[in-house]
Amino acid sequence: MLADILVSLPFIFLVSVLTGLAIYILGGVAAAKGKKTKGKVAPYACGEELPPRKFQVDVKEFLTYAVYFLIFDIFAFTLATSLSLTTPSYFPAVYALVVLMAVLTLAPLRRRR
Repeated sequence: MLADILVSLPFIFLVSVLTGLAIYILGGVAAAKGKKTKGKVAPYACGEELPPRKFQVDVKEFLTYAVYFLIFDIFAFTLATSLSLTTPSYFPAVYALVVLMAVLTLAPLRRRR
């Protein structure tokens, strides 16, 4: 009876959570505490005085990289899954040509900026 309880999934989960919590608490108690200075508690760049500046993201450039990423990601997945014995061997080559045509079509859009 006791052996069944000790190897049950809820008991093992509870023991592992309690062990992790004990390690976390003991580590927090035993860890070295540093002194808080004005520079260390500053919110950015280790206490350097930097003027606030608004960060602008170029959405068009991000979209271009996102499209390239999607093209190559799907290309890699298709090549990885199509190199089996059940699919004809020309499918990866045809798809590679389609990807090459898509990249060549998008390349002038990148240079136009």
